[in-house]
Amino acid sequence: MTTASPRPAQATSTQANDPQPPLPHHDGSALYVSNPCPNLGDTIRVRVRIPRTAPYTAVVLRSLADDELHLENARPILSTDTETWYEAPLPIHNPDTRYRFALLRDGGFDWLNALGVFDREVSDVFDFRITTFAPSPAWNREGATYQIFPDRFARSEQSPTRQAPDWAHPTAWSAKPLAYGMETGRQWYGGDLKGIEEHLDYIQDLGFTTVYLTPCFPARSVHRYDASTFDHIDPLLGGDEALRSLARACHARGMRIMGDLTLNHTGSSHEWFQRALHDPDSEERDYYLWNRYPDDYVAWMGIKSLPKLNWTSRKLVDRMIRGASSSAGQWLGGEDGLDGWRIDVANQTGRWASMDENHTVATTIRATIDDLTGGNGALIAEYMPDATRDLAGDGWQGVMNYAAFAHPLWMWVADPNSHVKRFGFDETFPRRSGKAMADTMRELLAQIPWKVAESQWNLIDSHDSARILTLTQSPQVAHAALGIMMTYPGVPMVFAGDERDSTGITGEESRTPMDWDAPESAHSATIDRYRELLKLRKTSSALTHGGLRWVSVQADAVAYLREDATDRLLVVAARQGGQQVHVTRELLGNADPQLVAGEGSAAATDHGARFALPDAGYGVWRLGDLEVPRW
Repeated sequence: MTTASPRPAQATSTQANDPQPPLPHHDGSALYVSNPCPNLGDTIRVRVRIPRTAPYTAVVLRSLADDELHLENARPILSTDTETWYEAPLPIHNPDTRYRFALLRDGGFDWLNALGVFDREVSDVFDFRITTFAPSPAWNREGATYQIFPDRFARSEQSPTRQAPDWAHPTAWSAKPLAYGMETGRQWYGGDLKGIEEHLDYIQDLGFTTVYLTPCFPARSVHRYDASTFDHIDPLLGGDEALRSLARACHARGMRIMGDLTLNHTGSSHEWFQRALHDPDSEERDYYLWNRYPDDYVAWMGIKSLPKLNWTSRKLVDRMIRGASSSAGQWLGGEDGLDGWRIDVANQTGRWASMDENHTVATTIRATIDDLTGGNGALIAEYMPDATRDLAGDGWQGVMNYAAFAHPLWMWVADPNSHVKRFGFDETFPRRSGKAMADTMRELLAQIPWKVAESQWNLIDSHDSARILTLTQSPQVAHAALGIMMTYPGVPMVFAGDERDSTGITGEESRTPMDWDAPESAHSATIDRYRELLKLRKTSSALTHGGLRWVSVQADAVAYLREDATDRLLVVAARQGGQQVHVTRELLGNADPQLVAGEGSAAATDHGARFALPDAGYGVWRLGDLEVPRW
């Protein structure tokens, strides 16, 4: 990346005694955008802050209207001892508007886009984006999600009375799940929905606001991604009323509940597929993709127990995702219904060879959720690869953020001796630098609207990955990952058991039963951090609505600012002890930094302050106010 002379494009590798000078900055947060959710035809205002030390004398806003260039001169609206703020009108002529800033200087100008400052012509790909599409509801963006694998969380008194089905292998609650092989999906521990309901106080006390359940429909596996019907809840989990009761209990506590739905495939035992197989004239035959009927059907990843759905079938669209009577709709809304869906393998849904119905699927189920929840429901998609091409925000509101958050973070915190294999590879995770992590995060964040970024579920592990403690081989390094997840733009999503130091080298082994017999004090070092960070997130507007400004990126430590008009936090995370980060006086504000989470020390220097972490982990400091313009 070519950078503007004489200043670097963005915070890069620095030494603690070599503070990074402030850079021109804009992001999509409310500090810089007057209306993040405009209507078509509106004119909003956008702002950029220019350090007084920068060589720029004026700012021009460049946007595209009907893919044609539109320029607006920005005017200075506030000058302080450290910076000048510029503001320009931005017409919202198209549903998806892209813009960047020209920073004028002697001899020419540089571009400021979502990746930084450039002294060359740049692609529109990394322009800032604002759309007219509604974001996910505030309860998602401002909350925190707790993921539960129902078979492994808790057993109610009714659980021992249930008869194991023919496919299941009853397993003792104390037994560690298998890591590999077909048997992983058959180990039945007997957790149920009533067991979850009985532990809602525990979940809420930690600070979580949303319960997300992996699939609950009947199937021939404990993971239940091979549903045999969408019309009922698995009796092994307690049946339909158990889900309704759990939803009522969540809502009575002011919590939300989300389900997990497979739109890419069903199980081969599904009633639709069985009808399709045995009746060539059935409507359901068109619900599936066939290479040659009936013997050769398309299956997810070639796994024949998971036949793939054909979304060119309009009847499938109506039956599964359109309206209140559809498979998706019948479980949504009301005090005893779900508040939204997480969609399994959404990246592959509706896609096969030349077929691409992904956008149709996303916008249709989004309309159903909006209609049945009064516009207050959430739609989160599972994407392992880069999701940016599908994230304008008119369909999926956000994703489980693997590519833009978890993957780069894992490669920063991974212990080379963990033996955890990178998804899709027969190789262990490489250990990469803080710069590699930050560059990937910034590059993928730069390609989506900010309100989508605020909606995404950031995760340090899940039911499909190794546990963070196994990957890092260190509680302190795992805490560093936790600190970043809880403070990065988006919604923290935690897999149940992480707060109790669960381990597992694969996703299957990570689906560990909760150890309710162990006293909380046995895991207090980790549980206390969850409570501390979730309380901070609940009380800090900077973490739920603030922008992101990287201030230092080193091999073993990174630091960034989260700030809005009323709150400013500095986050420092390190993967080994003894790390120091220097922040310039221009960024510190008018009060001494106050440590509000984690560990660390701050000491004044000639040019600002030096922040030090004694061990791997994180520290979060509240900084003094800076003078900023108000809308």
